Amino acid sequence: MLVLTRTNSPSLGIHHELPKALITQVESPGQGLARAMEKDLGVDSHSLGRLLAVDCDLWNAPSLAFIVHLYLVGPLSEDEVAVMTVAEGVTASWQGPEVATGMLTEPEAARVRAAFAAFHTGSIAHLVTSRVQPGSPAGLPSSLRAQLEQDRALDAASHRAVRPKILAEADVLFTDSAGGALLVRPAQREDGHFRLPGGGIDSDLGEGPREAARRRVRAELGFDLPLGRLLAVDWENLTPFPTRTRYVFHGGTLGEHDLARIRLNTRHSAGWRMAVPDELPSLVAEPVRRRIEACLMSVHQHTGPLELRCGTPWP
Repeated sequence: MLVLTRTNSPSLGIHHELPKALITQVESPGQGLARAMEKDLGVDSHSLGRLLAVDCDLWNAPSLAFIVHLYLVGPLSEDEVAVMTVAEGVTASWQGPEVATGMLTEPEAARVRAAFAAFHTGSIAHLVTSRVQPGSPAGLPSSLRAQLEQDRALDAASHRAVRPKILAEADVLFTDSAGGALLVRPAQREDGHFRLPGGGIDSDLGEGPREAARRRVRAELGFDLPLGRLLAVDWENLTPFPTRTRYVFHGGTLGEHDLARIRLNTRHSAGWRMAVPDELPSLVAEPVRRRIEACLMSVHQHTGPLELRCGTPWP
């Protein structure tokens, strides 16, 4: 993360802070920050991401209070970093979270810690004078959350907000007569890795795993086939990121006629291929390889559904 060090303030001496902006009366917090980034750092406003934390700062109460909004900016490309500028008397340095929070004053460091928790959990942290509030879904220690639940100190909405979050996804394993698996290469991935067709389940819209898997196949490959049986459920604990539950369905065995029907959606996928098990280590990430191999075994041995943990069958 970017930390600014100011040496041009005689009253403060050397002072470390995050890039910031004072909001005018005619702009939103996001608009004000985007304006300041372009003016002070030369960073394009399109780099402004989502809101991570809101802090009601009462350090100067009762005379004055500040509402601080902390946003995610980036990730910035190497070219964007190279052309960044800072004012005279200010230096910029890139620091890891632990080093950065050690450089900042405690109110700002507390906001940053809560913002990272919100980033990992896909939520927004709510603070008052840099203290995370019990109803906030980010930054609340698990021991305190458990105690609040046991004491029945939370209303129903706050209870749901602080509960651990699980993301759900659905994949499809298409096989061929040679024992291979159909893989797609996501357009947005820079490492070149492949994966199974599939993606997130829109559970907030009432979608289930099987419907999501079929929808993603239509979106990525351009054809629609009824899905077969459930092969596996994979529990991926990615702490501090939310845990993912992944459902893998068998899409059937494809012949040459079926493969000829593939119409790749280049918005989602940069390519596809059939891969035999020996090729998987060089094509997919390790947890994905274990998951595919387990599901291929389930198909060939007519077993399952399997219970997997990060791709490995649970004993």
